Amino acid sequence: MVSTTTPVCDFGWKAPGFSLKGTDGEIYTLDAIKGAKGALVMFLSNHCPYVKAVHKRLVRDIKEIQSLGFGVIAIMSNDPEDYPEDSMDNMRAVAEEKGFTFPYVIDDSQSVVRAYGAVCTPDFFGFNADMELQYRGRLDASGRDAEAADTRRELLEAMTLVAETGRGPADQTASIGCSIKWRE
Repeated sequence: MVSTTTPVCDFGWKAPGFSLKGTDGEIYTLDAIKGAKGALVMFLSNHCPYVKAVHKRLVRDIKEIQSLGFGVIAIMSNDPEDYPEDSMDNMRAVAEEKGFTFPYVIDDSQSVVRAYGAVCTPDFFGFNADMELQYRGRLDASGRDAEAADTRRELLEAMTLVAETGRGPADQTASIGCSIKWRE
């Protein structure tokens, strides 16, 4: 059985570095994307219905998170040979069509997804200015459903708290989504 529910936040866990190619052809490292307040590392994919359902909300909330002083990056770690919708060409198209304001990079070797322990898409890792994990949760409670008027913006709330205090909320709800599509 494949796990599609993320574990709880391991407060203080240090972000592993990486060097990955983006949809714009540039190479991105963790050090290069880090902001004054820290970083948000997201694992996304193109084909996952959970990710597709939140694109609009994700882009909206990421803009606010970036304005708080966080660097943001999205990593696609699925096997594009078995899941052609997750190819680099399709990543480019999605990033442009959805208006991503952050680098969208590919983890061809799947070494980064393994280092982070991501288990699903979307999966969110929020780090403070010392690059210590402070949030490992979901975007919001809506999942694949439309956002309700009273839906708490959990990722934005958590990252706002990290920006203000350096610490994430004690209560976090794990993300749920599509499993990572591992290479053979």
